[in-house]
Amino acid sequence: MELIAGDIGGTKSWLAWSSGEAEGAMRLRFEKVYASADFASAETLLRQFIGDARQAARPDALVLALPGPQHAQRVTLTNLAWTVDVGALQAALGIARVHFINDFQAAAAGVATLTATDLVALNPQPAEPDGVRAITGAGTGLGLAFMLADGTGHYRTFATEGGHVDFAPANPLQARLLEHLQDEYGHVSWERVVSGSAMNDLYRFCCIEHERPQPDAPADGAALVARAESGEAVAKAALDLFVDLYGAWVGNVALLYRPQGGLFIAGGVSVHLQARMRSPRFMAAAVDKGRMRGVVEHTPIFLVTSSRLGVAGALALGQQAMSRGRRAAPEHDQ
Repeated sequence: MELIAGDIGGTKSWLAWSSGEAEGAMRLRFEKVYASADFASAETLLRQFIGDARQAARPDALVLALPGPQHAQRVTLTNLAWTVDVGALQAALGIARVHFINDFQAAAAGVATLTATDLVALNPQPAEPDGVRAITGAGTGLGLAFMLADGTGHYRTFATEGGHVDFAPANPLQARLLEHLQDEYGHVSWERVVSGSAMNDLYRFCCIEHERPQPDAPADGAALVARAESGEAVAKAALDLFVDLYGAWVGNVALLYRPQGGLFIAGGVSVHLQARMRSPRFMAAAVDKGRMRGVVEHTPIFLVTSSRLGVAGALALGQQAMSRGRRAAPEHDQ
């Protein structure tokens, strides 16, 4: 079996080609990361990848982890101007089996592939065997999935669109932020304040708060880190605000799912801001839940430092689906 798996994101897309027996070990043949914005469609991206891979064999199956709800096998992506269709990709690429899964389902499945070196314990509490697990993370957007163990100890993953629930401020500063974003967007979700795409809005808001002129060009997370390190007070304030908001969101996830098997934080933003995520400020915001503070304090919380979590999970789910000879469904074993 020749399997291509991909983790498609608003900023980057990570693709991998593996080969082997569906029921046995798979061998990684080739993998590469691409800037998603460089391609007009998933088809053009995949044609580029297949050409770059230079494999004599043709792929038998394709599994793509995509941002957004997976109601059907035709998906308009969140934070990326692509519409992806199973039938169209099958016909255009000549691949018999094409399946879509939610990107955070893939990330959840990828948790099983992690080693101790891929994790940093932000809240080092003992994890319960077979306990509920949850995974969330800020990339271009904000993802969330949860995992439940079956009677044999294997985990099934469940996708959500939790990042789009209503944002709730925790203090007067965040209340002013909410009002500011409502004027700009109307509905304000948690993704509007905890994601890579939120960085520019947070920076512009902090410019208003500090009575500084608005920037001429958009600022991303890397730019804010550089400006903060150079001593710019507004950039530091924006990053502090982001850490407070991210911590508050993670605390909410802990209350929603009670993930005593582990709450895992993934996504490119988390990795790039690792020093700030590991600071006391982050966990202080996470546990600031009033009477429910103790629930968060007893939740094992881990930062995932592996950058290939999504594609590893997509490969694992693709192999499982192929070995069963069926289409990847909304629930998957891990």
